[in-house]
Amino acid sequence: MKLARYIAKRIVRLVLTLFIISTIIFFVVRVIPGDPALIIGGIESSESDIQAIRTRLGTDRPLWVQYGEFLWNTLHLDFGRSMISDEPVLSLIIQRFPLTLTLAVLGLLIGILIAIPIGVLSAVHPWSSWHYIGLVISQLGMAIPSFWLGILLLLFFAIKFPIFPLFGAESFSGLVLPAISLGLARAAIILRHTRASMTEELSKEYIITARAKGLPEHIIRYKHALKNALLPIITIAGIEFGYMLGGAILIEQVFSLPGLGRLFLYGIYQRDFPLVQGGVQFIAIVFSLVNFAADVLYAIVNPKIRLE
Repeated sequence: MKLARYIAKRIVRLVLTLFIISTIIFFVVRVIPGDPALIIGGIESSESDIQAIRTRLGTDRPLWVQYGEFLWNTLHLDFGRSMISDEPVLSLIIQRFPLTLTLAVLGLLIGILIAIPIGVLSAVHPWSSWHYIGLVISQLGMAIPSFWLGILLLLFFAIKFPIFPLFGAESFSGLVLPAISLGLARAAIILRHTRASMTEELSKEYIITARAKGLPEHIIRYKHALKNALLPIITIAGIEFGYMLGGAILIEQVFSLPGLGRLFLYGIYQRDFPLVQGGVQFIAIVFSLVNFAADVLYAIVNPKIRLE
């Protein structure tokens, strides 16, 4: 029952979050200076062409009518139709989303595989070589932008040493360098949280008691302390995964990957107002759903959180 109440509270919070996000997107887009119809049509368009664009976008109606229709369409995942291709925006997004999702999953896996072992070892062996390795990785990951790292990887491993393809995603090897570029920055954040969480667990009373009872040190560290230290990392990983979906936009442009990022940039270049707005909504919805799933998973593996 406690878990059911916790999930119900999180669902209510999710709905409110999506409502607030959708409202912010609606009003932010409409307070941007300039008439979207003029921007889309260009200065050479006639007044009748501009009015036709306004009618198609729905901006010729009262604001409250636009807002109500916007919320109703969002509820049904109707993001409108592209001004360029006249296809449903959701269909265009669904065509490109699998590649972006795959890239984000690979980036998260790389980040976790780097961050958790080094984070744990740097906490277990303070001021050792592992500590300094973790420090260097965390500092570099936070300091180097993902797109700049991607350019460096292309120069070394696709041009100077042609191990991986220069662009495209025709094979799995085409996703390796983008995933590394995306995952290293997230690895820095996960590593810091892992090290802090593990250090905190090793200083708790139950660890002191376990040592007093004579339990082997590796059992204390890697069975008892590690299990509890990794619980907060579930939430952190969920948040970072959401950031990866948004951060993939620049990475896809650097590596010429036909994902959501290039689709949204194309919409910006072509002044495709519905495509850009629908893309922002879609990413916001996915980000919120990922965080919701992380919260529920955290509550399942950690019963104490259900009492909050």
